[in-house]
Amino acid sequence: MAGAELSQYLGVFLDETEEQLRLMDENLILLEQHPDDLELLHHVFRAAHTVKGAAASLGLERITRLTHALEGVLDELRHGRLSVGRPVIDVLLRCLDALRELKEEVASGKPATVDLAGLVEELNALRETPAEAATPAVTPAGALELNEVERHLVEAAQVKGLRVWHLRITLDEGCLMKAARAYLVYKNLEDLGEIIKTVPPVEDLEAERFGLTFSLVLITREDADVVASVAKATSEIAAVEVEPVTGETATTGEAKTAAPGKAAAVEKEAGRATGETRATGNTRAGQTVRVDVQRLDNLLNLVGELVIDRTRLAEVEANLRGKMSGQTDLETLEEISVHIGRITGELQEEIMKARMFPIEQVFNRFPRMVRDLAQKAGKEVDFLIEGRETELDRTVIEEIGDPLIHLLRNAIDHGIEPPEERERLGKPRRGTVALKAYHQENQIIITVSDDGQGMDAQLIRQQAVARGLISAEQAARMSERESLNLVFLPGFSTAENVTDVSGRGVGMDIVRSHLEKINGTIEIATAPGRGTTFTIKLPLTLAINRSLLVKAAGLILAFPLGNVVEIIEVARDQIQYVHRQEVALVRGEVLPLFSLADTLGLAGRQEEERERLPVVVAAVSERRVGFIVDTLIGEQEIVIKALGGYVGNIPGLAGATIMGDGSVALILDVRGLLAQVNGGGQGLKSA
Repeated sequence: MAGAELSQYLGVFLDETEEQLRLMDENLILLEQHPDDLELLHHVFRAAHTVKGAAASLGLERITRLTHALEGVLDELRHGRLSVGRPVIDVLLRCLDALRELKEEVASGKPATVDLAGLVEELNALRETPAEAATPAVTPAGALELNEVERHLVEAAQVKGLRVWHLRITLDEGCLMKAARAYLVYKNLEDLGEIIKTVPPVEDLEAERFGLTFSLVLITREDADVVASVAKATSEIAAVEVEPVTGETATTGEAKTAAPGKAAAVEKEAGRATGETRATGNTRAGQTVRVDVQRLDNLLNLVGELVIDRTRLAEVEANLRGKMSGQTDLETLEEISVHIGRITGELQEEIMKARMFPIEQVFNRFPRMVRDLAQKAGKEVDFLIEGRETELDRTVIEEIGDPLIHLLRNAIDHGIEPPEERERLGKPRRGTVALKAYHQENQIIITVSDDGQGMDAQLIRQQAVARGLISAEQAARMSERESLNLVFLPGFSTAENVTDVSGRGVGMDIVRSHLEKINGTIEIATAPGRGTTFTIKLPLTLAINRSLLVKAAGLILAFPLGNVVEIIEVARDQIQYVHRQEVALVRGEVLPLFSLADTLGLAGRQEEERERLPVVVAAVSERRVGFIVDTLIGEQEIVIKALGGYVGNIPGLAGATIMGDGSVALILDVRGLLAQVNGGGQGLKSA
């Protein structure tokens, strides 16, 4: 195999293996909670089998060996010869960790420190564990006998309208590679549906520990002729018998023998249509194609340029209408402008959808983490996930993982009490940690909640003072909400002992800094003794956003709508001073007022000329500030452009956009503006 071709297949293998390992990880955690759920077990078995086959085709011997041993244990579980329990799940999860290391070894070339022999020995030891109930023996020439698990699968398949076939396959007497022939038959039939039983077991077929005959039980949508034809398509097959299977035995119906020379390749392709339903049991999956993320980014940039030109075209059309109303060419231009605007909007929407990923890609790695952390902390935790299907932009998804990890770790380490303490408090021994995601207007809301001990605002203030993060005077003036937000300060921690989970005072600071990078916010709600909820609000996308356009000191500036609470007018005689700070009383609450031009260090204030001043009330978390502007222009969808390294990072600015007339408008960073008014920065003038 050529180097370029091998590299191509290797990339596909790595992507597929990561997907299958994630699926196995998720389903093993669920299987531990629901040991009688046979469908979960079959998902894990199929994923392991897929990884083994792919690794074997590329000659990756270590991955093949481990997945083969793993598959053997899963087969024992599947046939009821081994019981699902924590010791078994622990070993299987360690094997998954080892497979991830071996996959990274293939990707990076850096040797993996995996005790392969030790893991294989552990897996083999599990298989040798005495079983409580043996599976009934089956002889290829006699009637098929099914154990309870297999009968359940047959009955469930028949309820769904599927067919269950018992195949007896006889090889030619001169067959020299029995294992290879059996493997080809197995793989070809697997394309038609799901194989729930082989006699002898798969490992014996692979080791050629059988005579010339072996049996399979196949669940499929195809009829007996198609199934027999596909099985017969492999060379050195002497005979194929296919019989229908019921939930009790397999002795009804006439056997069908494959007719020689039938076009099996065509029949196999027809069978694959139903084979796609095996993984989920649902309807056929939609056709997909892998696209490089950079290509999607390039498409989005091009669409952004179209959005800008659409706005410019609409503005030119509006100007011409004012000068040349009633002309035919102008009406045609208007039609073209409207049509281009609609097509551009639809194209933009489709590209944005292509960049959206279900948040389950992030959520699915947490059940394993929560399980391991709870065991390490000696706590019992039920982990609930809702809203896996909620979609987020790729750039947002990349940044949200770390904050959620820290919040979940804190919920388990600080929130949930030990089982004995929960019983003493009258709570269930098992605590609950819930992770939820949902859409709300143009934002994504993610909540992390627990039913633990909650947060004590007074204790938080005391710890912050003790660590020198705030003064005692500051602590005395703080509200409960401000006190809770102290947990986001660098170096803050309430842990008495430093562990490998928490206590160093960096976790919550990381949470806030990551969220600030993607224009997200976080809020805390807590009730001592009943639990805590962290609420994260995120933008749907970071590339195109709706903003409020204003003018200050002759410049057009854009407030992201997510940070705009309201727009008000304040009469000059309503402005008062508190500690030398301009404020206004709005619905009984004191609102600090700042000139936007002064905050950014711009010259040319104009608001003194008017008696009523337009004010944009902006907010980050619970802090609200009113920014006095010269003129309100209105809402507009804008394409965010980075300022670039030459301009550098300017406090209070998040980027720029191009307006319809070709001029540049600056996009405001409201969080940076609040830092400016708190810290007295110099803004644009100093830059």
